[in-house]
Amino acid sequence: MKSNRRFIMLGMGTFGTALARRLATNGCQVIGVDSRRDRLEAVKNEIHECVIGDATEREVLENLPLRDASAVFISLGETISRSLLATLHVKELGARQVVVKGVTKEHGKILEHLGADRVVFPEEEVARQLADKMTWPNVLDFLPIDPEYSVAEVAMPSSLSGKTMAEADLRNTIGVQVMGIKDVLSGKLDMFPDGRRRLLEDQVLLVVGRAEELQALREMP
Repeated sequence: MKSNRRFIMLGMGTFGTALARRLATNGCQVIGVDSRRDRLEAVKNEIHECVIGDATEREVLENLPLRDASAVFISLGETISRSLLATLHVKELGARQVVVKGVTKEHGKILEHLGADRVVFPEEEVARQLADKMTWPNVLDFLPIDPEYSVAEVAMPSSLSGKTMAEADLRNTIGVQVMGIKDVLSGKLDMFPDGRRRLLEDQVLLVVGRAEELQALREMP
């Protein structure tokens, strides 16, 4: 599906290229910037535009539609000073949202002080997701929606099977809010079920809650 969203990727290394390709697959316009021609050659038929240049040079950045982009991503390797300089420039040039790949926690703090809207640590995030997936295989999907709350799809605990929503009373006993119940076989999703809805083993719960509340649901037998 075609999207009218435009993104600028500064740095087309492993992470930058993977992100740019995924955005392009999602129908977004992506402008990739890198000083290495070979990196851009690898994606020139997949993304909207390739720009050869040093992403830390203000003159290069001034020629990019930074103000019109939905977000500017900065992934400039392990040299901390390069991403700091690029972040400073794009914020001064009016970028609306800036997402930067961090190297260390201290690096991340400096980036935030410079105005980065989000700092990501891909290796840590993937490691955390994989660890959680292996620890709680009943958690089918997980999406943080703010620093405190997340949405998760959790396979129905056996101890809840046969109970009604009112009898399970997950909001009062654990703290999670059930937003939906999905039937595994049919794929049908029933949003905001009432207290009379009966819970069965071949269902998945779509819930929202705090980390400790979701953990309590994960650990239910």
